[in-house]
Amino acid sequence: MPIPFLASVILDEYPPWLPEPRVLLKAGGALAALVLTKKYFSGSSNPAERDLHGKVIMITGGTSGIGAVTAIEIAKRGGQVILLTRQPASDPFIVELVDDMREKAGHQMIYAEQVDLESLYSVRKFATRWIDNSPPRRLDAIVLCAATLTPGGNPREETEDGIERDWQVNFLANYHLLALLSPALKIQPFDRDVRVVIATCPSYIQSPPLRTALADIASGSATADGAAVPGAATWSPGAAYARSKLALMTFGRAFQKHLDSYKRPDGLPMNARVFFVDPGHCRTAGMTRWITRGSLWGLLAYVGLYPVSWLFLKSASGGAQSILYALMEGSLLRGPGAKLIKECRVVDFARTDIDDKAAAKELWESTDALIEATEKEQAIARAKRKKDKKRAKDEEDRAREKEEKAQEMEALAEAIKKNKAAKEAQRSKGKEREGREREGESQSRERETREKESSDREHRDKGRDHRDRDRDRDREHRDRDRRGKGKENKKGKDKDDKYTDEPRLKKRGSQESLRRKSSKESLKEKGSSSRSHRK
Repeated sequence: MPIPFLASVILDEYPPWLPEPRVLLKAGGALAALVLTKKYFSGSSNPAERDLHGKVIMITGGTSGIGAVTAIEIAKRGGQVILLTRQPASDPFIVELVDDMREKAGHQMIYAEQVDLESLYSVRKFATRWIDNSPPRRLDAIVLCAATLTPGGNPREETEDGIERDWQVNFLANYHLLALLSPALKIQPFDRDVRVVIATCPSYIQSPPLRTALADIASGSATADGAAVPGAATWSPGAAYARSKLALMTFGRAFQKHLDSYKRPDGLPMNARVFFVDPGHCRTAGMTRWITRGSLWGLLAYVGLYPVSWLFLKSASGGAQSILYALMEGSLLRGPGAKLIKECRVVDFARTDIDDKAAAKELWESTDALIEATEKEQAIARAKRKKDKKRAKDEEDRAREKEEKAQEMEALAEAIKKNKAAKEAQRSKGKEREGREREGESQSRERETREKESSDREHRDKGRDHRDRDRDRDREHRDRDRRGKGKENKKGKDKDDKYTDEPRLKKRGSQESLRRKSSKESLKEKGSSSRSHRK
């Protein structure tokens, strides 16, 4: 479709709705200039490729920026990546980062180890654990991408070791790590391609001479905390960063000579190589912090001018190309090491004092002395903190035991009070129960008394009734007897003398005995009823 359209524009009449050709040419030229500018500042791409399956590569600064891109690219080519991170491996951020890298790489051979470059003790602890292994661990490459940059206008900051942050993170920690891991590099087989890649920056060109930096280190020994820091009196963020990069590059050149001078047990030459890589200016977190000066207004200005930074600054992926080239290009192994790589090709150093042997020797010796003194001080401080922590823990344990004893005593006193209260309550309940029992007994006695009185009254009434009946019966008997006697007397007068008085006397005696017997029986009944009532 574009070809017929262009043909119609050229051969036929020019469409009136199109701008003038002069305007189109200007717009096309501007667009081409933008494309070429972006292409130029994006840098070169890595032309080398290498199978990294089975290779063990250690990376600092691999959690963001250029280091993170380098780690993912190495893992995609089959390499086993060990990220040296400031946070512990169990940190949620590190766990999520490693999982994301594993997903992108397509395998699980990505791990994280805690190495805080702001602590020399953390560096020694990891390196000692790495080399104290039998058989020796495999190590194919060390990539040093970690760096810090204090924004302009910010005050000087110190690490927990009492050393200026840029100097320790950018130079001292890397020096310490390579010095401790050098046995692991030397022990590798002869046919193994071992490389040390050190990321640097063009700012080393602006650094004062190395001997001046060493003089600054010596003059910084009289700081408030007693630690030797470079340029404590004349410190500035830019100079501190440039000084640390110059010292790192000088040490790297000396470290290559140190590896070359090692005599292997098998008599073969040393195969380890050191390379310096200048990735260029990239849109990374460190660069953003430097441009914005760590302020909110600077960040807003950076966001507003982001098209400019996008045009003139590389991406993190573009900055990682030279590092990948230093890891993969086979021709770099020919000839001596300690080469500087920029835009995926070997370039010359901009300063000749990097090869100053006297300055390098002085730097090596002074750095060893500084690390030794710092580690001794930190060991004493750790022992003191440990002792103080133990003392505080013992005091806390004693206070807790005392508190527990006090709580136990309070609980015991409370239990005793509760026991006493329970006993008193039980005693009061017993008294109430006894009172109720006594009241019940008194009521039962009263009831029994009333019942007894009522029964006695009934018995008395019954006895009175019995006596009345007995009297009535006796009266009737007497009346009957009198009537009988009157009839007998009347009959006796009419009868003959054949009847005598003896039979009448016997009959009277028998009647009297019957009356006495009935009265005795009534008395017996009264007595038995009264006894049963008492029972």
